[in-house]
Amino acid sequence: MPTKRSPSHSHSSSRTGSKGKSKVHKVMKEHKQGKLKSGSGKKVKSRKQAVAIALSEARRSGAKIPKKKKSS
Repeated sequence: MPTKRSPSHSHSSSRTGSKGKSKVHKVMKEHKQGKLKSGSGKKVKSRKQAVAIALSEARRSGAKIPKKKKSS
């Protein structure tokens, strides 16, 4: 008997739209080239910081990106 998959594990639906993906792609490309700068003007060296900047810029531009999960 085939098992049913829950909707949360579906691979067909994406959590970010194309607008968000393109913004993240652009920012990560800048990071790899060493051109990405933080708000204070310093170069971003951390990949985690680059991802955070990319997601916040995407949210600001109107992309539907889920809020950051809070750890307890």
